[in-house]
Amino acid sequence: MKKLAAHFRQYRFLLGELVKKGIKLKYRRSYLGIFWTMLEPLLNMIVLAVIFGPLFGYSSDKTFPVYILSGRLIYSLFAQGTKEATRSIRANAAMIKKVYVPQYLYPLSYVLYNYVIFLISLVVLVVVSLILGVFPGWNVLFVLVPLINSFLLTLGVSMILATVGVFFRDMEYLWNVLTTLIFYCCAIFYKIDRYADSKVVWILKLNPLYSCIDNFRSCVFNTEFNWNYALYSFCFSLVALAFGVLIFRKNQHKFILHI
Repeated sequence: MKKLAAHFRQYRFLLGELVKKGIKLKYRRSYLGIFWTMLEPLLNMIVLAVIFGPLFGYSSDKTFPVYILSGRLIYSLFAQGTKEATRSIRANAAMIKKVYVPQYLYPLSYVLYNYVIFLISLVVLVVVSLILGVFPGWNVLFVLVPLINSFLLTLGVSMILATVGVFFRDMEYLWNVLTTLIFYCCAIFYKIDRYADSKVVWILKLNPLYSCIDNFRSCVFNTEFNWNYALYSFCFSLVALAFGVLIFRKNQHKFILHI
Protein backbone atom coordinates (compact mmCIF):
# COMPACT_ATOMS: atom_id res chain seq x y z
CA MET A 1 0.00 0.00 0.00
CA LYS A 2 2.87 2.39 0.83
CA LYS A 3 4.47 1.62 -2.52
CA LEU A 4 1.22 2.36 -4.31
CA ALA A 5 0.77 5.64 -2.41
CA ALA A 6 4.35 6.70 -3.22
CA HIS A 7 3.82 5.78 -6.87
CA PHE A 8 0.63 7.82 -6.98
CA ARG A 9 2.32 10.87 -5.41
CA GLN A 10 5.11 10.62 -7.97
CA TYR A 11 2.66 11.01 -10.86
CA ARG A 12 0.08 13.30 -9.27
CA PHE A 13 1.23 16.27 -11.36
CA LEU A 14 0.80 14.28 -14.57
CA LEU A 15 -2.64 13.16 -13.42
CA GLY A 16 -3.60 16.77 -12.79
CA GLU A 17 -2.44 17.75 -16.27
CA LEU A 18 -4.43 14.91 -17.84
CA VAL A 19 -7.55 16.07 -15.99
CA LYS A 20 -7.03 19.66 -17.17
CA LYS A 21 -6.45 18.44 -20.71
CA GLY A 22 -9.67 16.43 -20.65
CA ILE A 23 -11.74 19.41 -19.52
CA LYS A 24 -10.18 21.71 -22.14
CA LEU A 25 -10.66 19.21 -24.98
CA LYS A 26 -14.28 18.57 -24.06
CA TYR A 27 -15.21 22.20 -24.70
CA ARG A 28 -12.46 23.10 -27.17
CA ARG A 29 -14.73 23.93 -30.11
CA SER A 30 -17.61 25.28 -28.05
CA TYR A 31 -18.44 29.02 -28.01
CA LEU A 32 -19.87 28.74 -24.51
CA GLY A 33 -16.97 26.65 -23.23
CA ILE A 34 -17.20 25.35 -19.70
CA PHE A 35 -20.52 27.21 -19.27
CA TRP A 36 -22.03 24.14 -20.99
CA THR A 37 -21.39 22.18 -17.78
CA MET A 38 -24.25 24.18 -16.25
CA LEU A 39 -26.38 24.83 -19.32
CA GLU A 40 -26.53 21.24 -20.57
CA PRO A 41 -28.09 19.66 -17.43
CA LEU A 42 -30.50 22.60 -17.21
CA LEU A 43 -31.71 22.04 -20.79
CA ASN A 44 -31.99 18.28 -20.22
CA MET A 45 -34.05 18.94 -17.11
CA ILE A 46 -36.43 21.23 -18.98
CA VAL A 47 -36.94 18.73 -21.81
CA LEU A 48 -37.61 15.80 -19.46
CA ALA A 49 -39.90 17.86 -17.22
CA VAL A 50 -41.94 19.14 -20.16
CA ILE A 51 -42.33 15.67 -21.68
CA PHE A 52 -42.70 13.40 -18.66
CA GLY A 53 -44.32 15.84 -16.21
CA PRO A 54 -47.76 15.76 -17.90
CA LEU A 55 -47.27 12.16 -19.03
CA PHE A 56 -46.86 10.83 -15.47
CA GLY A 57 -49.14 13.36 -13.80
CA TYR A 58 -46.45 15.51 -12.17
CA SER A 59 -47.44 18.80 -13.82
CA SER A 60 -48.74 20.20 -10.53
CA ASP A 61 -45.57 19.22 -8.65
CA LYS A 62 -43.31 22.25 -8.89
CA THR A 63 -40.39 20.31 -7.38
CA PHE A 64 -40.47 17.68 -10.14
CA PRO A 65 -37.70 19.45 -12.17
CA VAL A 66 -35.44 19.21 -9.09
CA TYR A 67 -36.25 15.50 -8.84
CA ILE A 68 -35.23 15.02 -12.48
CA LEU A 69 -32.10 17.16 -12.26
CA SER A 70 -30.77 15.47 -9.12
CA GLY A 71 -31.10 12.05 -10.72
CA ARG A 72 -29.83 13.15 -14.11
CA LEU A 73 -26.62 14.64 -12.70
CA ILE A 74 -25.57 11.42 -10.95
CA TYR A 75 -26.49 9.35 -13.99
CA SER A 76 -24.54 11.66 -16.35
CA LEU A 77 -21.44 11.35 -14.18
CA PHE A 78 -21.62 7.56 -14.40
CA ALA A 79 -22.55 7.39 -18.09
CA GLN A 80 -20.01 9.93 -19.34
CA GLY A 81 -17.20 8.77 -17.06
CA THR A 82 -17.52 5.11 -18.00
CA LYS A 83 -18.11 5.81 -21.69
CA GLU A 84 -14.96 7.88 -22.07
CA ALA A 85 -12.88 5.56 -19.88
CA THR A 86 -13.77 2.66 -22.20
CA ARG A 87 -11.63 4.21 -24.94
CA SER A 88 -9.08 5.86 -22.64
CA ILE A 89 -6.22 3.47 -23.42
CA ARG A 90 -6.75 3.49 -27.19
CA ALA A 91 -7.20 7.28 -27.22
CA ASN A 92 -3.75 7.69 -25.62
CA ALA A 93 -2.02 5.02 -27.70
CA ALA A 94 0.55 7.47 -29.10
CA MET A 95 1.75 8.51 -25.64
CA ILE A 96 1.76 4.94 -24.34
CA LYS A 97 4.00 3.84 -27.23
CA LYS A 98 6.48 6.69 -26.77
CA VAL A 99 6.96 7.17 -23.03
CA TYR A 100 6.34 5.21 -19.85
CA VAL A 101 3.34 6.42 -17.94
CA PRO A 102 1.36 4.27 -15.49
CA GLN A 103 -1.55 3.26 -17.64
CA TYR A 104 -4.12 3.39 -14.86
CA LEU A 105 -3.75 7.18 -14.96
CA TYR A 106 -5.68 7.35 -18.22
CA PRO A 107 -9.03 5.86 -17.13
CA LEU A 108 -8.61 7.55 -13.74
CA SER A 109 -8.11 10.97 -15.37
CA TYR A 110 -11.21 10.51 -17.53
CA VAL A 111 -13.30 9.71 -14.47
CA LEU A 112 -11.79 12.59 -12.48
CA TYR A 113 -12.38 15.26 -15.09
CA ASN A 114 -15.98 14.14 -15.51
CA TYR A 115 -16.31 14.28 -11.73
CA VAL A 116 -14.99 17.85 -11.73
CA ILE A 117 -17.58 18.76 -14.38
CA PHE A 118 -20.24 17.06 -12.27
CA LEU A 119 -19.27 19.08 -9.19
CA ILE A 120 -19.44 22.32 -11.19
CA SER A 121 -22.89 21.38 -12.51
CA LEU A 122 -24.15 21.02 -8.93
CA VAL A 123 -24.34 24.83 -8.92
CA VAL A 124 -27.33 24.49 -11.27
CA LEU A 125 -29.01 22.08 -8.88
CA VAL A 126 -28.57 24.47 -5.95
CA VAL A 127 -29.96 27.43 -7.89
CA VAL A 128 -32.94 25.51 -9.34
CA SER A 129 -33.72 24.01 -5.92
CA LEU A 130 -33.81 27.39 -4.21
CA ILE A 131 -35.93 28.92 -6.97
CA LEU A 132 -38.48 26.08 -6.79
CA GLY A 133 -38.63 26.10 -3.00
CA VAL A 134 -36.55 23.01 -2.20
CA PHE A 135 -34.41 24.02 0.75
CA PRO A 136 -31.68 21.92 2.40
CA GLY A 137 -32.25 20.25 5.77
CA TRP A 138 -30.07 18.32 8.17
CA ASN A 139 -29.89 15.42 5.67
CA VAL A 140 -27.54 17.50 3.54
CA LEU A 141 -24.82 16.47 6.00
CA PHE A 142 -24.90 12.99 4.44
CA VAL A 143 -24.43 14.20 0.88
CA LEU A 144 -20.82 13.03 0.76
CA VAL A 145 -22.00 9.42 1.05
CA PRO A 146 -23.75 9.24 -2.37
CA LEU A 147 -21.12 11.51 -3.93
CA ILE A 148 -18.29 9.21 -2.86
CA ASN A 149 -20.31 6.11 -3.74
CA SER A 150 -21.04 7.38 -7.24
CA PHE A 151 -17.36 8.20 -7.80
CA LEU A 152 -16.18 4.76 -6.63
CA LEU A 153 -18.85 3.02 -8.71
CA THR A 154 -17.91 5.00 -11.82
CA LEU A 155 -14.20 4.36 -11.30
CA GLY A 156 -14.68 0.63 -10.67
CA VAL A 157 -16.79 0.08 -13.77
CA SER A 158 -14.44 2.32 -15.78
CA MET A 159 -11.40 0.20 -14.92
CA ILE A 160 -13.23 -2.91 -16.12
CA LEU A 161 -14.40 -1.25 -19.32
CA ALA A 162 -10.99 0.30 -20.02
CA THR A 163 -9.47 -3.18 -19.96
CA VAL A 164 -12.17 -4.84 -22.03
CA GLY A 165 -12.22 -1.92 -24.48
CA VAL A 166 -8.61 -2.59 -25.53
CA PHE A 167 -9.29 -6.16 -26.64
CA PHE A 168 -12.93 -5.78 -27.70
CA ARG A 169 -13.37 -2.46 -29.45
CA ASP A 170 -17.08 -2.91 -29.97
CA MET A 171 -17.46 -2.59 -26.20
CA GLU A 172 -17.70 1.18 -26.59
CA TYR A 173 -20.80 0.87 -28.78
CA LEU A 174 -22.29 -1.91 -26.70
CA TRP A 175 -21.86 0.17 -23.56
CA ASN A 176 -23.77 3.04 -25.17
CA VAL A 177 -26.75 0.71 -25.49
CA LEU A 178 -26.36 -0.57 -21.92
CA THR A 179 -26.17 2.93 -20.46
CA THR A 180 -29.49 3.69 -22.15
CA LEU A 181 -30.98 0.66 -20.40
CA ILE A 182 -29.43 1.80 -17.10
CA PHE A 183 -30.98 5.24 -17.61
CA TYR A 184 -34.49 3.76 -17.60
CA CYS A 185 -33.62 1.68 -14.52
CA CYS A 186 -32.59 4.70 -12.44
CA ALA A 187 -36.01 6.34 -11.97
CA ILE A 188 -34.78 9.60 -13.48
CA PHE A 189 -38.17 10.89 -14.66
CA TYR A 190 -40.60 8.76 -12.65
CA LYS A 191 -41.09 8.07 -8.95
CA ILE A 192 -40.75 4.54 -7.70
CA ASP A 193 -43.41 4.90 -4.98
CA ARG A 194 -46.10 4.84 -7.69
CA TYR A 195 -44.96 1.36 -8.70
CA ALA A 196 -44.34 -0.11 -5.24
CA ASP A 197 -46.59 -3.08 -6.01
CA SER A 198 -45.00 -3.78 -9.39
CA LYS A 199 -43.05 -7.01 -9.80
CA VAL A 200 -40.19 -5.24 -11.57
CA VAL A 201 -39.32 -2.78 -8.79
CA TRP A 202 -36.68 -5.22 -7.53
CA ILE A 203 -34.69 -4.47 -10.71
CA LEU A 204 -34.31 -0.87 -9.58
CA LYS A 205 -33.31 -1.88 -6.09
CA LEU A 206 -30.58 -4.13 -7.50
CA ASN A 207 -29.16 -1.22 -9.47
CA PRO A 208 -26.36 0.32 -7.34
CA LEU A 209 -26.55 3.55 -9.34
CA TYR A 210 -30.21 3.93 -8.38
CA SER A 211 -29.16 3.54 -4.73
CA CYS A 212 -26.74 6.46 -5.14
CA ILE A 213 -29.41 8.54 -6.86
CA ASP A 214 -32.05 7.78 -4.23
CA ASN A 215 -29.77 8.77 -1.36
CA PHE A 216 -28.61 11.88 -3.19
CA ARG A 217 -32.25 12.89 -3.59
CA SER A 218 -32.79 12.22 0.12
CA CYS A 219 -30.12 14.84 0.84
CA VAL A 220 -31.66 17.31 -1.63
CA PHE A 221 -35.28 16.89 -0.48
CA ASN A 222 -34.44 16.23 3.19
CA THR A 223 -36.24 12.88 3.25
CA GLU A 224 -35.25 9.69 5.06
CA PHE A 225 -31.73 8.58 4.18
CA ASN A 226 -31.60 4.89 3.21
CA TRP A 227 -28.51 3.42 4.87
CA ASN A 228 -29.24 -0.01 3.39
CA TYR A 229 -28.95 1.51 -0.08
CA ALA A 230 -25.76 3.29 0.95
CA LEU A 231 -24.17 0.09 2.28
CA TYR A 232 -25.24 -1.92 -0.76
CA SER A 233 -23.93 0.60 -3.30
CA PHE A 234 -20.70 1.09 -1.33
CA CYS A 235 -20.01 -2.66 -1.18
CA PHE A 236 -20.88 -3.07 -4.85
CA SER A 237 -18.57 -0.18 -5.76
CA LEU A 238 -15.66 -1.58 -3.78
CA VAL A 239 -16.08 -5.03 -5.36
CA ALA A 240 -16.25 -3.48 -8.84
CA LEU A 241 -13.19 -1.34 -8.12
CA ALA A 242 -11.17 -4.25 -6.74
CA PHE A 243 -12.10 -6.44 -9.71
CA GLY A 244 -11.38 -3.62 -12.16
CA VAL A 245 -7.94 -2.92 -10.71
CA LEU A 246 -7.13 -6.63 -10.67
CA ILE A 247 -7.95 -7.31 -14.33
CA PHE A 248 -6.37 -4.01 -15.39
CA ARG A 249 -3.07 -4.86 -13.72
CA LYS A 250 -3.08 -8.40 -15.07
CA ASN A 251 -3.60 -7.26 -18.65
CA GLN A 252 -1.88 -3.88 -18.90
CA HIS A 253 1.34 -5.41 -20.28
CA LYS A 254 -0.70 -6.70 -23.25
CA PHE A 255 -2.22 -3.33 -24.13
CA ILE A 256 0.72 -2.30 -26.32
CA LEU A 257 0.03 -5.24 -28.62
CA HIS A 258 -3.59 -4.23 -29.26
CA ILE A 259 -3.58 -0.44 -29.52
